[in-house]
Amino acid sequence: METLLSPDGSLTALCAAAFVAATIVPFSSEAALYAVLKLHPDLFWAAIAVASVGNTAGGMTTFAIGRWLAQAGSLKHLDQVRRWGAPITALGWLPVAGDALCLAAGWLKLNAWAVLCWQGIGRFVRYCVIAQGSLL
Repeated sequence: METLLSPDGSLTALCAAAFVAATIVPFSSEAALYAVLKLHPDLFWAAIAVASVGNTAGGMTTFAIGRWLAQAGSLKHLDQVRRWGAPITALGWLPVAGDALCLAAGWLKLNAWAVLCWQGIGRFVRYCVIAQGSLL
């Protein structure tokens, strides 16, 4: 039976934390990544991959909600997303504003594959930077 402190349990918890943190729920996936890397430094690349995938999946969930809500209203970040397109979602990891960017991308019905790629790149780079700090 796996526990949260086992490698498998830690990666599962990290994935869940990263997913939740990318939705409108305020939560820090960075702290979860740091904790996993302190407990299991041998999982460096696996932890970055799991956090990136979980966080991107959460961001795409917010994107899907934006598509669903697109029938009415306006969003604060609509103009920025309209101007920059899918590449702006590479900043989807930003607190509060990132959620709005992903929501606006869905609202504007930007290409989901392009949004997925840009979000994945932005989130992966962010987690690599954070993970480097755990090595110090």
